[in-house]
Amino acid sequence: MHINIKRLVLITIVLSSPLYATDKAREQRWVDQTIEQIFDGEPVFLEVADHRVYSIYTEPDSPSKNGLIVLHGTGFHPDYEQVVRPLRVALASSDWHTLSIQLPLLSSEARYNDYISVYPEVPPRLDAATQYLQNKGVNNISIVAHSQGATMAAYYVARHEHSITSLVLIGMSAQHRDMNINSAESLKKISIPVLDIYGSKDFPAVLQTVDIRSNAAAHNEHYQQRVIDGAYHFFEIREDELIDAVSNWLTPWRK
Repeated sequence: MHINIKRLVLITIVLSSPLYATDKAREQRWVDQTIEQIFDGEPVFLEVADHRVYSIYTEPDSPSKNGLIVLHGTGFHPDYEQVVRPLRVALASSDWHTLSIQLPLLSSEARYNDYISVYPEVPPRLDAATQYLQNKGVNNISIVAHSQGATMAAYYVARHEHSITSLVLIGMSAQHRDMNINSAESLKKISIPVLDIYGSKDFPAVLQTVDIRSNAAAHNEHYQQRVIDGAYHFFEIREDELIDAVSNWLTPWRK
């Protein structure tokens, strides 16, 4: 169903943490370019400090206490057509509340490691997303995240107070040079259930750090790695397999 922009929901969740260096103009461009194209779910804005964070909420088909925060990769948006949209829509059909949120952005010229500067912005956004779902009566919240979004999710869960019960980390590397952000270092501090899933034809940085990530999570009895044969980083032509793998893994952690 087409969403009228006048019917946007403003969710006021005021948090004290300051913002750092996100490109607000670029975030707004994603809103302008995508908001009228949302056909599954409704756009909402989470107010974090002095910034309105673009998000898309999709209600499940049946009453549920289970929710997913969905995170995109570097430079993308909450309705990105590969990985993000398919997961947020399909999992809502499996009775999960899904909330896909805009992560901090830098300019289009920024490189992967340049994003180190905006990691402090991630926890306030995830806190706001958690509170939004809790206000919907959701008390079992997981994160499903792709690429650098997965690294951001691991960083958040490892180093901040949170209410997250499980993590699905898709196409995650361990390449950040800053050990406060590096995902292998984060995995050493995480004890909640984790699915570390990637494609057999994924980016080199993902494939080259498979063992590093697994060794870092050796203490976690609920950590699992899964490879989807033939899949690239964005799971072209392997989308259904990704959805099935994520949905099946999440099932035991439902309430």
